[in-house]
Amino acid sequence: MTGTSTRTLPASRRGRRVSPPRRSQRRWLPRMAAAGIAVVAGLFAWAALDRHFAPVSNTSLDQFDAIIVLGNPADSDGNPGPTQLARVTEAVREYERGVAPRLIVTGGAVGNRFVEARVMARTAEAQGVPASAVILEPRARDTVQNACYAAHIMQQHGWASAEIVSSPYHLARAGLIFSRLPIEWRTHAAPPLEPASAANASFYSGLETLKTVYYLLWSRWRQQCTF
Repeated sequence: MTGTSTRTLPASRRGRRVSPPRRSQRRWLPRMAAAGIAVVAGLFAWAALDRHFAPVSNTSLDQFDAIIVLGNPADSDGNPGPTQLARVTEAVREYERGVAPRLIVTGGAVGNRFVEARVMARTAEAQGVPASAVILEPRARDTVQNACYAAHIMQQHGWASAEIVSSPYHLARAGLIFSRLPIEWRTHAAPPLEPASAANASFYSGLETLKTVYYLLWSRWRQQCTF
């Protein structure tokens, strides 16, 4: 016949049918996403449990060699922010009650150019604590370093016990960190100077849980404090 042609398929392709993608190939992404969500949920549950059961002390002492005030950024003008001011104010109250004869204020320039320890020292002295009773630790950039550097200062002076002052939401993680150090200690909450809103409380609780995850997975192993 003219005007027509017949193509013969190669033998290797005769009878071969193109199959649609298998369902299993289309299901792996949701399964991977579900597995990822389960892992994240498990990590947050682990951190939440560790925070719930975190130690608050390892001693029955009522008096200590020092009060360690954990740092928090100053404001952009170099004045103590509300959180930092609450911590220092509570530490000064404890000092005046005779809990310890000195403060160790710890914190570097983290949130801005102002060294937290220097701002806290200035605030404590303005509230009546003699400069000779305020020891600065100006290098720490996180809570692990707060604890480690403050403990080194104590070791250098032969001090063996401390009360740890910080915000209530911060103390669980601080307790986990201090529990690994060779000093006697207890935590003490610095109540906020103004009542916190429910939204703020939820935010800080969630942030601390996230930081606890980071601590459990990384900082606890990679930022070990040696003596």
